[in-house]
Amino acid sequence: MRILSWNIQNGKGCDDQVSLMRIVREIEAMGEPDVICLQEISRGLDIFNDPERPDQMAQLSELLEGYEGVFGPAIDRRSASGRWQYGNAIFSRLPVLASASHLLPRPGDDNKKQMNRQATEVVIDTKYGPCRVISTHLEFHSYRQRLAQVLHLRELHQEAVQEQIMPPECSDEGPYQLVPRPVDVVMCGDFNMLPGSEEYDALLAPLAQGSTHLSDAWSLVLPDSPHEATCGIHDHSQWPQGPHCRDYFFVAGQCKDHLRGVTVNTETIASDHQPVMIELA
Repeated sequence: MRILSWNIQNGKGCDDQVSLMRIVREIEAMGEPDVICLQEISRGLDIFNDPERPDQMAQLSELLEGYEGVFGPAIDRRSASGRWQYGNAIFSRLPVLASASHLLPRPGDDNKKQMNRQATEVVIDTKYGPCRVISTHLEFHSYRQRLAQVLHLRELHQEAVQEQIMPPECSDEGPYQLVPRPVDVVMCGDFNMLPGSEEYDALLAPLAQGSTHLSDAWSLVLPDSPHEATCGIHDHSQWPQGPHCRDYFFVAGQCKDHLRGVTVNTETIASDHQPVMIELA
């Protein structure tokens, strides 16, 4: 099973060309992943001076034939030009058993550029059993908000762990039916944090419930190698500091046991970030 994560910058490449078709072709060239997690998707937003205000979720759904798409808006508002949304998406060729949208905390941070942040979660049916997959994009400009968002993601995982220890009472029908929330999880996206930073360490700190804590997929597969750069390789205007890592996969439960590989496509210029893919066997 292959899972890919990519901040696609609304389809804008380092050559200033906007093309979702190019994004999809680059994804297919990496081996047609079973699950695709994308960040920076817009719907009805006048972006890059496009007067058509496209629904990128609809366009991607049409291009990714055979995938079921789930969109989670971090922003959903009406302006003078109409309603628009901005957020994260997951596309899956495997059955989607459940989905959820988590708005992440945004504590006040004066005079910092900021926007709402969100995590899109699906539970997919795999040959190993149900697995949660989360696509997220954390705040870039505010360290305070980014740390709060990391801690919230950690709490969401801890809730799933506790639910297995203390199962809820459920009904056979109606809204109190059991919604699967497995410990097995793949959490990925643009975390806007550096390896070894305080936010990074906070996410990976051990949980009280034994060996259910999150682990960095890269460090599990390549413990002696520094993280491959995921941005700043081709876009030197937005990233004057040069190549570095901001995009990760974190895993727990059986996903950790089945992890076999991590790949970063460092060649594509289809976005300012590079696509990252893991393989579970």
